[in-house]
Amino acid sequence: MSEEAIAAGVSDTAVQEKLGPGLLVLVVGPSGAGKDTLLAYARERLAGREDIRFARRRITRPSDATEDHVSLDADAFTQGVAQGRFPLHWQANGLCYALGEEVAQDITTGRIVVANGSRAAVSEARARFARVKLVHVTAPTEVLATRIAARGRESAGEVLARLAREPALDGLPDLRILNVDGVDAAGERLAAFLRGL
Repeated sequence: MSEEAIAAGVSDTAVQEKLGPGLLVLVVGPSGAGKDTLLAYARERLAGREDIRFARRRITRPSDATEDHVSLDADAFTQGVAQGRFPLHWQANGLCYALGEEVAQDITTGRIVVANGSRAAVSEARARFARVKLVHVTAPTEVLATRIAARGRESAGEVLARLAREPALDGLPDLRILNVDGVDAAGERLAAFLRGL
């Protein structure tokens, strides 16, 4: 599979019908906006909701304490894409990301699936899923830079490169969160939005 095909989220298999009737809630925004923190807050607050699932992404990066994900090497990722195992996948910041098969299963049974996504994958998500809601989480540039640097995974140059990458959103978000206050305020906005779906 070519890098272009992976980047575009296109597999070598035929295009299928849109996944539904469930709802994909894609949480997007720049690195350092606090998406994972807000998702963890909402997951905890909505733990009793059997109709809402929080996706665990596949990423071509080793696991660490900053994000709960399934780590894949590049070959396993490429094989998963070629076999059509990922209902949505994309490339960003030199890494490959995907939502796993369980997301498609939950969507087809009518559940709401909440996933940390990418602004660059929004149009592909809308092409693959019958129902998509978009949550855009952001923060001022200086806050983003501080948060990214605190992870300790990137050099100062890599932090600046992440901040320079600002793909446009494909349409207006259904919810926009400026994540500058405590996690409780922004996290409750996300949780309240999800409760109302």
